[in-house]
Amino acid sequence: MKVGVFDHLDNMTLPIGRFLEERLQLIETYDRLGFHAYHLAEHHGTALGMAPSPNLFLSAIAQRTKNLRFGPMVYALPLYHPLRLAQEICMLDQLSGGRLDIGFGRGSSPAELRFYGVDPAEAEGIFRRHLPLVLEALETGVYRDSERAAPLDAIELKVACLQKPLPPVWYGVHSPESAQRAALRGWHTISLDSAEEARACSQAYRGAMAGGGTGEPLLGLGRFIVVADTDEAGLAMARRAYPHWHTAFTHLARKLGSTARHPRPDSWDALSGQGKGIAGSPETVARLLRAQMDESQCNYIVGQFAFGDLSSSELARSLALFHAHVQPQMA
Repeated sequence: MKVGVFDHLDNMTLPIGRFLEERLQLIETYDRLGFHAYHLAEHHGTALGMAPSPNLFLSAIAQRTKNLRFGPMVYALPLYHPLRLAQEICMLDQLSGGRLDIGFGRGSSPAELRFYGVDPAEAEGIFRRHLPLVLEALETGVYRDSERAAPLDAIELKVACLQKPLPPVWYGVHSPESAQRAALRGWHTISLDSAEEARACSQAYRGAMAGGGTGEPLLGLGRFIVVADTDEAGLAMARRAYPHWHTAFTHLARKLGSTARHPRPDSWDALSGQGKGIAGSPETVARLLRAQMDESQCNYIVGQFAFGDLSSSELARSLALFHAHVQPQMA
């Protein structure tokens, strides 16, 4: 079973330059340990996301790794001009030797859309209009917009994608209906919901793709994961680090007096009670994670290993234990 990484790139404690360098070193570790892919979130105006320009950070990853796939999970599409985004995707795919994965969303935070002058009520319409423009440009090498007058209705990208017909596409799923939409397009998925909810999405996905295609795309289950030498040590690390992440996660909602979308509990014990956080010894993590993968019927583990104030040494140990003792039990 393949293992990937989801990262908010949250930071509440370190100078930004040091934080970015340490995270790039950590990503080199993911590459060295043979992780499948690194999935980066996009956020603005909050400590939840230290990569407000995901493509800048992803271009650094392209140069610092050799085998690791990587990409946005997801681009907040209403914040981009579709032509510019298509061109940058092509550049990243070329710079990485064809290791780029891509994902698109409407933007999970209304406040962050407003920062850029986008009305959240219009985000759905912008997404539906721009996504086909980007995908067609990636497939054909020509950006076409029927609402433009000639000759601007067809613009050559010049820098084409290395992967054909285009890089793999990812989609976040929260309902069986969204899973069916992804299945009809052959897109990979990630669910951050409970194992029971993820199973409904997995079943809907496989039902929608029945009889088509030669292989099954990756159906990911995202979980916070901390591995230590003992259960007590793993729980202590997770209980200490998670509140820092949660403070970053809720920063804009608290600042603006709104409610965070897709809310998360404010303590590790509450999160783990929902099955969305797993911490402990390798034996405990393997047992709990195996049970969730079986229940969810997902085929791709997406670990959020780095969060809050977990130190570089703690993360190095957690990943070494996961790679040596947990991952072999997931086959």
